[in-house]
Amino acid sequence: MAKLFRYLRPYWIYVLLAPLFMGLEVYMDLQQPNYMADIVDQGIATGDINYVMTKLLAMLGIAFIGMVGGIGCCYTSSVAAIGFGTDIRSAAFRKIQTFSFSNLDRFQTSSLITRLTNDITQLQNVITMALAMMIRSPLLCIGSIVMIVRISPSLASILLIAVPITIIGALLIIKKGFPLFRKVQSRIDKVNNIMRENLAGVRLVKAFVRKDFEENRFGAANEDLQNTAIKAGRIMSVGMPLLMLVTNLATVAVLWIGGIQVQNGSLEIGNLIAFINYLTRIMFSLIMVAFTFTAFSRGKVSADRIMEILMEQPDLSDPVRPSQHDFKQDPEITRGDVVFDNVTFSYGPEGEPVLKNISFTAKPGETIAILGETGSGKTSLVSLIPRLYDPQEGRIIIDGVDVRDYTLHNLRKGIGMVLQTSLLFSGTILENLRWGDPEASLEKAVKAASMAQAHGFVTQTPDGYQTDLSQGGVNLSGGQKQRLCIARALIKDPKILILDDSTSAVDMATELKIQNALRSRRNKSTTFIIAQRISSVMDADKIIVLQQGRIVGIGTHNELLKSTPLYRDIYHSQIGKELVLNA
Repeated sequence: MAKLFRYLRPYWIYVLLAPLFMGLEVYMDLQQPNYMADIVDQGIATGDINYVMTKLLAMLGIAFIGMVGGIGCCYTSSVAAIGFGTDIRSAAFRKIQTFSFSNLDRFQTSSLITRLTNDITQLQNVITMALAMMIRSPLLCIGSIVMIVRISPSLASILLIAVPITIIGALLIIKKGFPLFRKVQSRIDKVNNIMRENLAGVRLVKAFVRKDFEENRFGAANEDLQNTAIKAGRIMSVGMPLLMLVTNLATVAVLWIGGIQVQNGSLEIGNLIAFINYLTRIMFSLIMVAFTFTAFSRGKVSADRIMEILMEQPDLSDPVRPSQHDFKQDPEITRGDVVFDNVTFSYGPEGEPVLKNISFTAKPGETIAILGETGSGKTSLVSLIPRLYDPQEGRIIIDGVDVRDYTLHNLRKGIGMVLQTSLLFSGTILENLRWGDPEASLEKAVKAASMAQAHGFVTQTPDGYQTDLSQGGVNLSGGQKQRLCIARALIKDPKILILDDSTSAVDMATELKIQNALRSRRNKSTTFIIAQRISSVMDADKIIVLQQGRIVGIGTHNELLKSTPLYRDIYHSQIGKELVLNA
C-alpha cells in the first residue's frame, strides 16, 4: 500500500494542511472540559453568574475555532483523497490499455471494473480517514492523557488496565476481519460479472426464456456476498460493543474512586467531571483508532488488488532502443509484405499449441483467404499479425522487419482489423468511423462507408452520420454493425487489412458488392479474409486451409480442389457435388 502513496505527492499541500487543521480542532476540543470544570467549581459553586457567562462565551469561541479547524481538515483531506483516487484510477486505466490479450486473459472484466471503482473508493476512504481520524484520535488521546494526569495521577492509573484491553481488542478485530474483507471484494467481483453478462446478453436471456435461471444465478452470488459481508460485519458488531463495555466500566471505576476523593476533599467535583470527559475522549479515540485500522485492513485488500494491475508486466512491449535517434528511425509498414516463418503459438506457456509450424508468404496487394473448421486456429493466426499475441516459436515478418521490432503504435497504425465481434461505441456514426482516422473528413467517411455498403442505410437514419448509436450499437442490425466496422477499418487506409468473418451477418448480394469494392483497392492493401462461405474467397490469390492448427493446403481455388481433400469437402458441402465434378 505504501507504493501507492506516491500518488499523493501532487496534493502534498493538502496532506500537510489537513493535520494542521485537525490539530487546531483537537486543541480547542481539549480546552472544553477545563472550562467546564471552572464553571462548576468557581462559577456555579460561588454563584458568580458573570464568571459563568464569561466562560460560556469563551467556550463558544473555542467551539467556533474548532469548527473552522474541522471544516478545514474535512476539505483538505477530501481534496487529497479524491485527487489520489482519480490519479490511481487514471494510472490503472492507462496500464490496462497497455495489456496484451494474454494479460487481459488473466483478469476478468468484472474484476477490473470492481478494482477501478469499488476498490479505489475504499482507498479514498482510507486516505480521508488517515488525514482526519488517524490524526484526530491519537492527538486527542495523548492530549487527554496529559490532562487527566494533571488532574489526578491516582485516577489516571485506571488507564493502565483499560487501554491495554482496548488495544488488544482492536488488534483481534483487525486480525479476524482482514481475510473476510478480501473475500468480500472477490464476491463483489462475482456479482459484477454475472450482472455484466446478464446486461450484455439481455436479449439472449429473453429469447431463451432464461429469466428465472439468471435471477437464481444472480441471487446465489448476491446471497454469497451478503453472507460474507455479514460475517465481516459481525466482527465489528461484536467487537465494538465489547470496547464500549470497557469504556463504560472504566467510567464507573472513575466515578466510584473519584466520588470517594471528592468526599475526602482531595478532588473537586468540576475536576471529576472534566476527568470523565477526558476519559471518554481517550476511550472513544482508541475505539476510533480500532475502527480506522479495520478500514485500513479493508483498504489493504483493495490496495493489493490495485497493485496487481499496476505491477502487471505487459507481455508485449515496444523494442528497446539504445538512443533517441533510433526511436526516430522506427520502421513503419509501407508495403504490406507478410511472412510467417515456422510459427507455433499457444495460449499460455503450458497450453496446447493452437498453431503449429505455420509458414507462408503474402505479397503486397494479395488477398489471402483462410478457411478451416471451427477451432482450427484461423482467428489466432491473424491475431499474431498486429501482435495481439506473440508466438512461442518462429517469426512474423512484415516488410522485411520482425513485428517485434516495430513499435506497437507503428505496427498497428498500418493494420486495419475487423474482429469477429462487431463492437461499436456510444456516440455518433461518424465518431465511430473516425476511430480508424481521427482526422478523417466527412467525405472520406462517406467513401469508406460506401465501399462497405453502409452509406445507404446510414443516410436513412434520422441524422445520417450524426445519428447517435446506443451502447454497443444495439439500435443497428448485425449486418449493419459489421458494415460500419468494415468502413471503420477502410477509413484507416491500412497497408494490411484483416477481415475476421466480418460479413457473416450480411446477405450474399451485399457481400458480393463489398468484395467488388475491396477488389478495387487490391493494390493498396494486403488483405486477409477469414470466411465461412467458400464463395466469398474463391477468387483470392491464396487460400490457406487450416486443420487442428496446421496448414493442410495452400494455393488458389483450382489448385486446392485438386490437392486438398478438406477443401473439396468444404466446397462440396456448400456449392454442390455436381459443380465439383465439373471443376
